[in-house]
Amino acid sequence: MIHVAIATCRGVDVDPDSPLLLDAFARRGVEAQLAVWDADVDWGHYDLVVIRSTWDYTARRAQFLTWARSLARVLNPYEVLEYSSDKHYLADVGRHHRVVTSTFCDVGDEPRFPEGDFVVKPCVGAGSLDVDRYRSHDHERAVAHVARLHAHGRDALIQPYVTSVDVVGERALVFIDGAFSHAMTKGAMLNVAQLDRNALFRREQMSRATPEPDAVDFAESLLTEAGFADLLYARVDLVNTEHGWALMELELVEPSLFLSFDGTAADRLVDAVIRRLD
Repeated sequence: MIHVAIATCRGVDVDPDSPLLLDAFARRGVEAQLAVWDADVDWGHYDLVVIRSTWDYTARRAQFLTWARSLARVLNPYEVLEYSSDKHYLADVGRHHRVVTSTFCDVGDEPRFPEGDFVVKPCVGAGSLDVDRYRSHDHERAVAHVARLHAHGRDALIQPYVTSVDVVGERALVFIDGAFSHAMTKGAMLNVAQLDRNALFRREQMSRATPEPDAVDFAESLLTEAGFADLLYARVDLVNTEHGWALMELELVEPSLFLSFDGTAADRLVDAVIRRLD
């Protein structure tokens, strides 16, 4: 029998996608189990480890990558996990594709803020944790935010706030086995205080979207030209700017795939895993 580990983090009911995946594996006669990535687990027992909800790795990226590199077989592959787990990749992608203007403020550097509203976030981070929006006059608080990140050894990313997010949200395009699967709208997350961005709030900001053909084309070309067209899973988060679609984040490590919003997505993901094992 095939044995697959679905890597997650500590907690109860961490990811609503997990039961769907476990059921889909069971229907195909595959023994799949949730396994906490930093727990005492016999990873050699598994034929494959599929990274899913390892959402607490961001404060321990080096430990996470050491663990991922030690696995005999992991998806997405280690090289992809290393690349996509630090938002410095935006500088690389931005050489060939439109990305939200990104200024990196690494530890030891002085921050430079754009005109108008802007966002400060860690280069290694998940969701809206440690992310905040600032008004054009609010540089003092933003400097303090950068200083807090630097004090913990974390590089910062500074981006102009894209106002279309307040109106139409972000477009999250989910790809399974290299093919476009479904699209989600991510409503504005930074319009409430960070303490109010709980799991319920984040879920309420998500809804199924009818994808714009040019958004799908943009995402497909980005994945193809970056060499990521054949991954088990990917999520491309786009925002609409005055110049067209722009990449906000390229989620290749542990993105929510919102499988519950598409009735066949979990089965297609599992089928793709089995094909890779074969």
